[in-house]
Amino acid sequence: QVQLVESGGGLVQAGGSLRLSCAASGRTFSTYAMGWFRQAPGKEREFVAAITWSGASTNYADSVKGRFTISRNNAKNTVYLQMNSLKPEDTAVYFCAAQRSSYPSTQSTRWDYWGQGTQVTVSS
Repeated sequence: QVQLVESGGGLVQAGGSLRLSCAASGRTFSTYAMGWFRQAPGKEREFVAAITWSGASTNYADSVKGRFTISRNNAKNTVYLQMNSLKPEDTAVYFCAAQRSSYPSTQSTRWDYWGQGTQVTVSS
């Protein structure tokens, strides 16, 4: 069992930056791939970024590539999402997720555990 708690969301102007954190409970954190998804009002949850258990491999949605960076610190049981050059279309609730797989999926239905989400609002 893994419990995930996100933090770091807030209101920022377009072009600004935010760093989201996701703290995980449990001693098996380092065996899980970790990911970030987001969901805007009236839209489906969409993949943002993922990182393998070792941190050696990452994957990003085309819409955030070059602007967002996912990283993890297994000693601290924490995964991060650094978001730069934010745009109004990045506004959404951002969710942290964990998947017991060596190949993290971009499909939300394949992820095993979810956090409660943190709101990110980008004003124009």
